[in-house]
Amino acid sequence: MELYLDTANIAEVERLARIYPLAGVTTNPSIIAAGKTPLWEVLPRLQQAIGANGTLFAQVMSRDAEGMVSEAKRLHHALPGIVVKIPVTGEGLAAIKQLKKQGIVTLGTAVYSAAQGLLAALAGAKYVAPYVNRVDAQGGDGVRMVQELQTLLSLHAPESKVLAASFKTPRQALDCLLAGCEAITLPVDVAKQMLNTPAVESAVEKFEQDWQGAFGCLSL
Repeated sequence: MELYLDTANIAEVERLARIYPLAGVTTNPSIIAAGKTPLWEVLPRLQQAIGANGTLFAQVMSRDAEGMVSEAKRLHHALPGIVVKIPVTGEGLAAIKQLKKQGIVTLGTAVYSAAQGLLAALAGAKYVAPYVNRVDAQGGDGVRMVQELQTLLSLHAPESKVLAASFKTPRQALDCLLAGCEAITLPVDVAKQMLNTPAVESAVEKFEQDWQGAFGCLSL
């Protein structure tokens, strides 16, 4: 299972990478824009923060296949090992097919249906990113869509992985993992929610009180 952070906040990546078993970091144009640091400055710093074994994802901006392929090549040559995110449109599928032939690893993003995700995988995307919470917000069932996509990939495109994205709660992420997802990417706030349960702090404080009362110290 691969766990990613969905952020371009370098300080948060550096802090959480020490704690969480991270496989890397995913970004998108909105995330990069929110940080107001130019792409070609922030990506190398993120790559350094996640270390040599981490995987970094960045997205193209062009809307046509030719432009997507050109931008993907630029990312690939500037940042070896990067996975290029391609929106799963008609032009995006054409770009994914070309990039597969050129040995550039891609992720099919902005996936709102299992059929759309399957097409991305069949075109050659290594990862497919269904938008769980965004599907829910449109009145759909994001987790069920992920379940369907996971089954389809297992049957028809086993070389591709679901990398579920767009979460508002840890429960959504856990449900996707229970559905068999091999990878998820979490916003920083949701990643923190998975660990920061108030009851845990209360339990630790009780341990300390009992130990202090018995032995007069807080060490072994």
